[in-house]
Amino acid sequence: MKKFAAVLAFVAPLAFAAEESVRLDDAPIDPRDVASLQSGARTFVNYCLNCHSAGMMRYNKLLDLGLTEQQIKDNLLFSADKVGELMNVSMAKKDAKEWFGAPPPDLSVIARARGADWLYTYLRSFYRDPESATGWNNMVYDRVGMPHVLWTLSGQQVQVEQEFKSREQAEAVGRRQRSAWKIENVISTDGGKTGERYILKMIRTQTPGLLSQIDYDILVRDLVNYMTWMSEPSQVARRQTGYAVLLVLLVLLVVSYLLYKEFWKDVH
Repeated sequence: MKKFAAVLAFVAPLAFAAEESVRLDDAPIDPRDVASLQSGARTFVNYCLNCHSAGMMRYNKLLDLGLTEQQIKDNLLFSADKVGELMNVSMAKKDAKEWFGAPPPDLSVIARARGADWLYTYLRSFYRDPESATGWNNMVYDRVGMPHVLWTLSGQQVQVEQEFKSREQAEAVGRRQRSAWKIENVISTDGGKTGERYILKMIRTQTPGLLSQIDYDILVRDLVNYMTWMSEPSQVARRQTGYAVLLVLLVLLVVSYLLYKEFWKDVH
Protein backbone atom coordinates (compact mmCIF):
# COMPACT_ATOMS: atom_id res chain seq x y z
CA MET A 1 0.00 0.00 0.00
CA LYS A 2 2.87 2.36 0.83
CA LYS A 3 4.58 1.57 -2.49
CA PHE A 4 1.33 2.29 -4.33
CA ALA A 5 0.98 5.66 -2.57
CA ALA A 6 4.56 6.53 -3.44
CA VAL A 7 4.01 5.71 -7.09
CA LEU A 8 0.74 7.65 -7.10
CA ALA A 9 2.53 10.70 -5.74
CA PHE A 10 4.76 10.78 -8.82
CA VAL A 11 2.04 9.97 -11.33
CA ALA A 12 -0.95 12.01 -10.17
CA PRO A 13 -0.92 15.75 -10.93
CA LEU A 14 -0.32 17.89 -7.85
CA ALA A 15 -0.73 21.62 -7.40
CA PHE A 16 0.42 23.92 -4.64
CA ALA A 17 -0.66 27.55 -4.37
CA ALA A 18 0.99 30.34 -2.43
CA GLU A 19 -0.89 33.62 -2.29
CA GLU A 20 0.88 36.82 -1.31
CA SER A 21 -0.72 39.74 0.51
CA VAL A 22 -2.28 42.68 -1.28
CA ARG A 23 -0.02 45.56 -2.30
CA LEU A 24 -1.26 48.47 -0.20
CA ASP A 25 -1.88 51.82 -1.89
CA ASP A 26 -0.41 54.99 -0.43
CA ALA A 27 -3.13 56.95 1.35
CA PRO A 28 -3.01 60.56 0.04
CA ILE A 29 -4.06 62.08 3.37
CA ASP A 30 -3.16 65.41 4.97
CA PRO A 31 -4.24 66.03 8.61
CA ARG A 32 -3.89 69.79 7.96
CA ASP A 33 -6.62 69.74 5.29
CA VAL A 34 -9.61 70.93 7.33
CA ALA A 35 -12.12 70.57 4.47
CA SER A 36 -11.06 66.94 3.99
CA LEU A 37 -11.35 66.26 7.73
CA GLN A 38 -14.85 67.77 7.86
CA SER A 39 -15.95 65.66 4.89
CA GLY A 40 -14.45 62.55 6.49
CA ALA A 41 -16.21 63.27 9.79
CA ARG A 42 -19.55 63.48 7.96
CA THR A 43 -18.95 60.15 6.22
CA PHE A 44 -17.80 58.53 9.46
CA VAL A 45 -20.89 59.60 11.40
CA ASN A 46 -23.34 58.70 8.62
CA TYR A 47 -21.90 55.29 7.68
CA CYS A 48 -19.39 53.96 10.24
CA LEU A 49 -21.03 55.11 13.47
CA ASN A 50 -24.13 53.00 12.83
CA CYS A 51 -22.31 49.83 13.96
CA HIS A 52 -18.85 50.91 15.12
CA SER A 53 -18.24 53.15 18.10
CA ALA A 54 -15.46 55.64 18.78
CA GLY A 55 -15.54 55.47 22.55
CA MET A 56 -12.41 57.58 23.06
CA MET A 57 -13.74 60.50 21.01
CA ARG A 58 -16.24 63.18 21.99
CA TYR A 59 -18.40 65.12 19.56
CA ASN A 60 -17.20 68.46 20.89
CA LYS A 61 -13.67 67.57 19.73
CA LEU A 62 -14.98 68.28 16.23
CA LEU A 63 -14.89 71.95 17.17
CA ASP A 64 -11.16 71.71 16.45
CA LEU A 65 -12.06 71.09 12.80
CA GLY A 66 -13.68 74.50 12.44
CA LEU A 67 -17.24 73.30 13.04
CA THR A 68 -19.60 75.16 15.33
CA GLU A 69 -21.55 73.52 18.12
CA GLN A 70 -24.79 74.14 16.22
CA GLN A 71 -23.40 72.53 13.05
CA ILE A 72 -22.44 69.45 15.06
CA LYS A 73 -25.91 69.25 16.61
CA ASP A 74 -27.73 69.69 13.30
CA ASN A 75 -25.58 67.48 11.05
CA LEU A 76 -23.55 65.00 13.11
CA LEU A 77 -25.36 64.34 16.37
CA PHE A 78 -27.68 61.37 15.73
CA SER A 79 -26.99 58.86 18.51
CA ALA A 80 -26.38 61.31 21.38
CA ASP A 81 -28.12 64.26 23.02
CA LYS A 82 -25.18 66.51 23.93
CA VAL A 83 -22.01 67.44 22.06
CA GLY A 84 -19.97 66.53 25.13
CA GLU A 85 -20.93 62.85 24.88
CA LEU A 86 -18.72 60.07 23.54
CA MET A 87 -19.23 58.65 20.05
CA ASN A 88 -20.96 55.45 21.12
CA VAL A 89 -23.60 53.37 19.34
CA SER A 90 -26.89 52.11 20.68
CA MET A 91 -26.47 48.61 19.23
CA ALA A 92 -25.98 46.01 21.96
CA LYS A 93 -22.89 43.79 21.78
CA LYS A 94 -25.12 40.72 22.06
CA ASP A 95 -27.08 41.72 18.96
CA ALA A 96 -23.88 42.62 17.10
CA LYS A 97 -22.38 39.21 17.83
CA GLU A 98 -25.53 37.49 16.61
CA TRP A 99 -25.73 39.52 13.39
CA PHE A 100 -22.03 39.74 12.46
CA GLY A 101 -20.42 36.87 14.36
CA ALA A 102 -18.46 39.29 16.57
CA PRO A 103 -19.02 42.80 17.95
CA PRO A 104 -17.69 45.47 15.54
CA PRO A 105 -14.41 46.89 16.90
CA ASP A 106 -14.09 50.38 18.30
CA LEU A 107 -12.54 52.69 15.70
CA SER A 108 -11.04 55.34 17.98
CA VAL A 109 -7.43 54.30 17.29
CA ILE A 110 -7.89 51.89 14.39
CA ALA A 111 -5.74 54.12 12.16
CA ARG A 112 -2.81 53.74 14.55
CA ALA A 113 -3.35 49.99 14.82
CA ARG A 114 -3.78 49.25 11.11
CA GLY A 115 -2.20 52.22 9.39
CA ALA A 116 -3.66 54.72 6.94
CA ASP A 117 -2.48 52.77 3.86
CA TRP A 118 -4.22 49.61 5.10
CA LEU A 119 -7.51 51.43 5.72
CA TYR A 120 -7.38 53.26 2.39
CA THR A 121 -6.81 50.04 0.46
CA TYR A 122 -9.29 48.03 2.55
CA LEU A 123 -12.20 50.41 2.02
CA ARG A 124 -11.62 50.25 -1.76
CA SER A 125 -11.28 46.46 -2.00
CA PHE A 126 -14.73 44.99 -1.32
CA TYR A 127 -16.23 42.64 -3.89
CA ARG A 128 -19.28 40.42 -4.21
CA ASP A 129 -18.89 36.87 -2.87
CA PRO A 130 -21.97 34.60 -2.92
CA GLU A 131 -20.26 32.16 -0.53
CA SER A 132 -19.92 34.81 2.20
CA ALA A 133 -22.56 35.20 4.90
CA THR A 134 -22.90 38.91 4.14
CA GLY A 135 -22.52 38.51 0.39
CA TRP A 136 -19.26 40.48 0.48
CA ASN A 137 -15.56 39.72 0.74
CA ASN A 138 -12.42 41.84 0.72
CA MET A 139 -9.08 41.60 -1.08
CA VAL A 140 -7.17 42.92 1.94
CA TYR A 141 -9.09 41.06 4.68
CA ASP A 142 -10.18 37.69 3.33
CA ARG A 143 -13.54 36.39 4.64
CA VAL A 144 -14.23 39.62 6.47
CA GLY A 145 -17.41 39.66 8.53
CA MET A 146 -18.16 43.31 7.77
CA PRO A 147 -20.57 44.06 4.91
CA HIS A 148 -19.71 46.78 2.41
CA VAL A 149 -21.71 49.69 3.84
CA LEU A 150 -20.52 52.06 1.11
CA TRP A 151 -21.63 49.89 -1.80
CA THR A 152 -24.35 52.29 -2.95
CA LEU A 153 -21.60 54.86 -3.50
CA SER A 154 -18.87 52.63 -4.91
CA GLY A 155 -21.06 50.21 -6.84
CA GLN A 156 -20.69 46.44 -6.82
CA GLN A 157 -17.36 44.85 -7.70
CA VAL A 158 -16.45 41.27 -8.55
CA GLN A 159 -13.11 39.49 -8.38
CA VAL A 160 -11.51 38.49 -11.67
CA GLU A 161 -8.42 36.40 -12.36
CA GLN A 162 -5.86 36.48 -15.14
CA GLU A 163 -3.13 33.88 -15.64
CA PHE A 164 0.47 34.64 -16.62
CA LYS A 165 3.58 32.56 -17.23
CA SER A 166 5.92 34.91 -15.32
CA ARG A 167 5.67 37.06 -12.22
CA GLU A 168 7.03 40.08 -14.12
CA GLN A 169 4.10 40.00 -16.53
CA ALA A 170 1.58 39.67 -13.70
CA GLU A 171 3.13 42.55 -11.73
CA ALA A 172 3.24 44.77 -14.81
CA VAL A 173 -0.51 44.39 -15.30
CA GLY A 174 -1.20 44.66 -11.57
CA ARG A 175 0.60 47.99 -11.22
CA ARG A 176 -1.72 49.51 -13.81
CA GLN A 177 -4.78 48.76 -11.66
CA ARG A 178 -6.55 51.51 -9.70
CA SER A 179 -7.88 48.97 -7.19
CA ALA A 180 -6.26 46.28 -5.06
CA TRP A 181 -4.54 43.29 -6.62
CA LYS A 182 -2.47 40.31 -5.55
CA ILE A 183 -0.63 37.42 -7.19
CA GLU A 184 -1.08 33.72 -6.49
CA ASN A 185 1.84 31.47 -7.37
CA VAL A 186 0.62 28.01 -8.44
CA ILE A 187 3.20 25.20 -8.69
CA SER A 188 1.89 22.09 -10.40
CA THR A 189 3.55 18.69 -10.80
CA ASP A 190 2.41 16.38 -13.57
CA GLY A 191 4.30 13.26 -14.60
CA GLY A 192 7.44 14.35 -12.81
CA LYS A 193 7.47 17.75 -14.52
CA THR A 194 7.09 20.89 -12.47
CA GLY A 195 5.47 24.04 -13.84
CA GLU A 196 4.69 27.46 -12.40
CA ARG A 197 1.75 29.72 -13.11
CA TYR A 198 1.05 33.19 -11.76
CA ILE A 199 -2.58 34.19 -11.25
CA LEU A 200 -3.30 37.90 -10.90
CA LYS A 201 -6.41 38.58 -8.82
CA MET A 202 -8.14 41.93 -9.32
CA ILE A 203 -11.59 43.48 -8.83
CA ARG A 204 -13.76 44.97 -11.53
CA THR A 205 -16.89 47.10 -11.24
CA GLN A 206 -19.95 45.09 -12.23
CA THR A 207 -22.63 47.63 -11.26
CA PRO A 208 -21.72 51.34 -11.04
CA GLY A 209 -22.55 53.23 -7.86
CA LEU A 210 -23.68 56.79 -7.20
CA LEU A 211 -20.07 58.02 -7.35
CA SER A 212 -17.45 57.64 -10.02
CA GLN A 213 -14.24 55.78 -9.19
CA ILE A 214 -12.35 59.05 -8.67
CA ASP A 215 -15.07 60.59 -6.48
CA TYR A 216 -15.27 57.42 -4.38
CA ASP A 217 -11.50 57.41 -3.91
CA ILE A 218 -11.75 61.02 -2.70
CA LEU A 219 -14.52 60.08 -0.25
CA VAL A 220 -12.41 57.21 1.14
CA ARG A 221 -9.37 59.49 1.33
CA ASP A 222 -11.33 62.00 3.42
CA LEU A 223 -12.70 59.23 5.64
CA VAL A 224 -9.25 57.77 6.27
CA ASN A 225 -7.88 61.26 6.82
CA TYR A 226 -10.46 61.85 9.55
CA MET A 227 -9.88 58.44 11.17
CA THR A 228 -6.14 59.14 11.23
CA TRP A 229 -6.78 62.54 12.83
CA MET A 230 -9.24 60.97 15.31
CA SER A 231 -6.62 58.46 16.45
CA GLU A 232 -4.37 61.38 17.48
CA PRO A 233 -6.07 64.80 17.26
CA SER A 234 -2.97 66.58 18.54
CA GLN A 235 -0.60 65.17 15.92
CA VAL A 236 -0.31 68.43 13.94
CA ALA A 237 0.38 70.47 17.08
CA ARG A 238 2.82 67.81 18.28
CA ARG A 239 4.79 67.98 15.05
CA GLN A 240 4.82 71.77 15.04
CA THR A 241 6.06 71.76 18.64
CA GLY A 242 8.74 69.26 17.67
CA TYR A 243 9.96 71.47 14.83
CA ALA A 244 10.06 74.48 17.17
CA VAL A 245 12.05 72.52 19.76
CA LEU A 246 14.54 71.37 17.13
CA LEU A 247 14.95 74.96 15.94
CA VAL A 248 15.61 76.18 19.48
CA LEU A 249 18.12 73.37 20.04
CA LEU A 250 19.87 74.30 16.80
CA VAL A 251 20.16 77.94 17.90
CA LEU A 252 21.48 76.83 21.30
CA LEU A 253 24.01 74.60 19.56
CA VAL A 254 25.33 77.55 17.53
CA VAL A 255 25.47 79.78 20.61
CA SER A 256 27.22 77.07 22.63
CA TYR A 257 29.81 76.59 19.90
CA LEU A 258 30.53 80.33 19.71
CA LEU A 259 30.89 80.49 23.50
CA TYR A 260 33.21 77.51 23.39
CA LYS A 261 35.41 79.19 20.77
CA GLU A 262 35.45 82.47 22.73
CA PHE A 263 36.33 80.77 26.02
CA TRP A 264 39.21 78.68 24.67
CA LYS A 265 40.70 81.11 22.15
CA ASP A 266 43.47 82.33 24.51
CA VAL A 267 44.33 78.97 26.05
CA HIS A 268 46.66 77.77 23.30
